[in-house]
Amino acid sequence: MDLRAVILRRLFWWNVALLEMYSTIIAKIKFFLWNIPYGKAIRVIGKIIIFRDPESIIKIGNYCIFNSSSKLNFRGINHPCILQTGSSGAKIIIGNHVEMSGVSIVSNDSVTIGNHVIIGANSQIGDRDGHYGRYKTNAKPIRIMDYVWLGMNVTVLKGVTIGEHSIVGANSLVTKDIPPYCIAGGVPCKIIKRII
Repeated sequence: MDLRAVILRRLFWWNVALLEMYSTIIAKIKFFLWNIPYGKAIRVIGKIIIFRDPESIIKIGNYCIFNSSSKLNFRGINHPCILQTGSSGAKIIIGNHVEMSGVSIVSNDSVTIGNHVIIGANSQIGDRDGHYGRYKTNAKPIRIMDYVWLGMNVTVLKGVTIGEHSIVGANSLVTKDIPPYCIAGGVPCKIIKRII
């Protein structure tokens, strides 16, 4: 057994535990200041960026994990987790047991994420088009149902519903609804296989 590797591994995980403890405290202060209700036992690793329009809602369920550190995702994270509502009446609702790494969620209408959802590193979820101040387009709600798994670098565009127990492959661009119990992937995302 390589003693140096064992010691370095323990120091690494100790460092991660300290980062998580510190980051979670800072995130809870941000949630308080932005008036964002959150459930019990949430975990934050690294920083989280939050912007909430005063007339909008962001809610976070129990046992959620927001990872913004490549220390816990060795594929690498390009940016911190971001939660942003850009207009009055907008909503971001995150269910229980949701895990994400370096994910951006932006809403001018509604983004709803169910329970037991895993969102891979660097994914983007947005219910509006970019540069909405310059180009007048309508936001459309996004719904990600229970037990969905989005691979890394997935982009979910406005108006999409992803059905329960579905899996979306890495680097996919989701422009249309994905039914429940499906494996889907590609640009644009298409159904590859039904699970049941």
